[in-house]
Order: sequence, then C-alpha cells, then structure tokens
Amino acid sequence: PADSSDPYNWKPLRKFVIGTIFSFGQLIPIMSASMIAPSLPAIASDLAISASTAQITMSVYFLGMAFAPFLIASASEVWGRKPVWIVCNAWYVVWNALCPVGRNTGLMIVGRFMAGAGASVGVTLNGPVMADMYGEDERGKSLAMVNLLPFLGPALGPIVGGLVTHSIHWSWVFWIMSIFNAFILVVGFFWIRESYTPVLLRRKALADGGNVPTAKAERARIARNLLRPVRILVRRPIIWLNALTATLSFAVYTLVLSTYASLWIEKYGQSELTSSLHYISIAIGATLCGQLGGRIMDWWYRHLTKRTGGKGVPEFRIPYMVPGMVIMPAGLFWYGWSAERTLHWMMVDVGVIIFTLGSFIVNQATIAHMIEEFGQFAASAGAGVRSVSYGLAFVFPIFAPNLYKTLGYGWGNSTLGFVAIGLGLPVCAVLWYWGARIRAIGRPT
Repeated sequence: PADSSDPYNWKPLRKFVIGTIFSFGQLIPIMSASMIAPSLPAIASDLAISASTAQITMSVYFLGMAFAPFLIASASEVWGRKPVWIVCNAWYVVWNALCPVGRNTGLMIVGRFMAGAGASVGVTLNGPVMADMYGEDERGKSLAMVNLLPFLGPALGPIVGGLVTHSIHWSWVFWIMSIFNAFILVVGFFWIRESYTPVLLRRKALADGGNVPTAKAERARIARNLLRPVRILVRRPIIWLNALTATLSFAVYTLVLSTYASLWIEKYGQSELTSSLHYISIAIGATLCGQLGGRIMDWWYRHLTKRTGGKGVPEFRIPYMVPGMVIMPAGLFWYGWSAERTLHWMMVDVGVIIFTLGSFIVNQATIAHMIEEFGQFAASAGAGVRSVSYGLAFVFPIFAPNLYKTLGYGWGNSTLGFVAIGLGLPVCAVLWYWGARIRAIGRPT
C-alpha cells in the first residue's frame, strides 16, 4: 500500500487546502509590492520627499525580496517549509505595519525592505511546495492553483491602495494588509502540514530511535544548506539562463507596474481612485496565463513526452516559453504607442493585458523548467534566480520616470520590447538546442 505520510500520496483535498493557504499567504505580500503605486504622490507630499525618493519607497520592497530568498530557501531545506513560512509571514506582518508609523522616511524605507524580505517566502516556497506534493505531469495545474491569487496581487494592490487612500488615508493601506495577513498566518499555523520529504524522513528516523546527529554534524549540515544557493549560482550555468528569462519578464513588469498609475493621473488627468482601476487589465492578463496557460503547458509537456517514448525533460517547457517572448514585447509596443498618442483608455488597457499575459507565460515556464532540473533543491535554485531578477526589479522603477520623460511612452516601451526580443528569443533557442548539455555542467554526480 502507498505510504500515506508521503506528500505525493496525500488526499487531493489536503493538497488543495495547503495549496490554497499558500496562495492566500502570497497574495497579501504581493499586493503590498504595488499597493502604494497610486498613493506615491500623497506619500511624497506627507513625507516631504521627491518623486524619485517616493519611487524608492516602493521599489526597495523588491530589494528585500532579492536577498532574503537565499536564507529562506536554505532554511526550508534544513527545518522544513512550514516553520519558515510561519516565521517569515510574522516578520512581514510586523514590519509592514511599522512602515507608516511617525511618517518617517527612514522608517518607511527600512520597513519596506524588511517587509519585502518576509514577503519573499511565498515566491520562494510556493513552487517547491507544489513540487513536494505533485508530479511532473501535474506541474502546470498545481502552479496554476497556487499562483491564482498571487498573480492577481500586483493588480489588486493598487486598486485597494487607491480606494483606501481616497477613502481614509494611505497609512491604512499598510495596516489593512498586515491585519489580513495575520489572519492567514493563524489559519496556516493550524492547517498547513510539512511537505518537504527529506525533513519528514529525518523526523521519522529520529522518532523511530535513529541516531541523533551531533552538534558538529548539525552545524555542518546547516552551513551546507545555507551555502547551496551560492554554490548553484557559481557552479551551474543553467541557472543564469533561468535568471535571464525571469529578469526579462519580471523587471520590465515591475517598471510597468510602478508607472501605470502615474500615466493615468498625469497624462489622462484621472483621479487616484480611477487610475487604480486600470490595474484590472493586469489582473486579466495574469488570470489568463495562470489558469489557461498552466493547462496548455501541461498538455504540451505530455505531448512532447509521448513523442520521445515517455521520458520528459526540462527542455519540454521551452516551446511554451517562446510565445511568451513574442507576446510580451507585442504588448509593450501596443501599450506604449497607444499611451503616446493618448488613444482611448481601452486601447492602452488591452496592450497591458497582452504584455502581462506574455510576461507571466515566460515566468511560469521558467519556474517549471527550474523545478524539474533542480528537484528537491528548487527552492535554493529559485533563490539564485530571484536575487538577480528582484535586484533589477528594484532598479527599473527608479529610472522609469526619466525613461518615459526622455523617450516618451512610445519609444520608451519600444526600447524595452526590442531588448526583450533581442535577448529572450536567443536564450530560448539556446535552452532548446543545448539545454541538456548546459544542465550537465556542474551537476553533482
């Protein structure tokens, strides 16, 4: 009989509940990344800071998300997914609530960085937790489930932020997010089960009277796990190709995310509340990718696996990535020139839907490719990828106002689109034709 303690053999309902809690657990922190976008003018006014400094208060969140995954991924492979998830969410709740206290610029920036560090637990662990419970043939479906709400987060954040800022005050945006995430934290404490198999086996061995590791051996094991993300970055060149595709999609996405509200306020003369509603277009693009794209990716994977005698490889995710590398710049061109000519708002929003769809397809395929190559160490591999993509996500929004001021929305977005095509499609070709050889470099024997 199947081992009921093995996460692969858990009942579908248990897997669904855990996946749903992790999905909600990532929703609020992801909303927090963009929730202050419509509030930046009000924040700049209240804190007496420049527009560029106000952009830093938003983008420094991504800097926290860039560095923390190194520690989070390693810790989850030492102590398990659940305790790390609980600690990081509690960390986020506290620091996010402190951000607006005293209306102090220094505390705002430090608080956003620290909150971003805690918030990165979702993007670091959600994919690996699904891999703990689901097989390769269900990769797209499981990622679609756990990413349904987080994919909506960047769009819902500005909508909630604009509504709260308009109705109450921007400070309450932070406090409302912390209250909701505290509730999810309590639910997760009681309902989440540990899913990381090596930790479960270690616990079982100790419970059955196995040898208790010495303090020296335990310190060596912890040090080995903490350094694993760095070793992967240094020794496995395949991770840099994963990082490049993730960076192309995410860094440009954060640039669009951080400037979308200002387009409507400054160029179209709309209010903070009305401008925030345009983020629904981002939610539409994300939902289309999350729910339809995941199933298409699974179908494509199964089709290619049958053609090769039933053996799947990570390269089978690349044909799904290629359309994303085309759709993403197409959306940038559409959005940029519609905004440049001040066309009807629907034209601009359609362009952003197309861009978001392409961006999320690339991200989704990158995650699936990485999980299949690195298996139980996918969290550490993901930490390496995100250190690059989130680091640039911090930089891009800062220079975004100058980019659009100098080139306008038309040529500004076209430049980003040309870069995406010029780098993205060649990387896809390299991964498809030479991916297996590159993956073999540095792989432990």
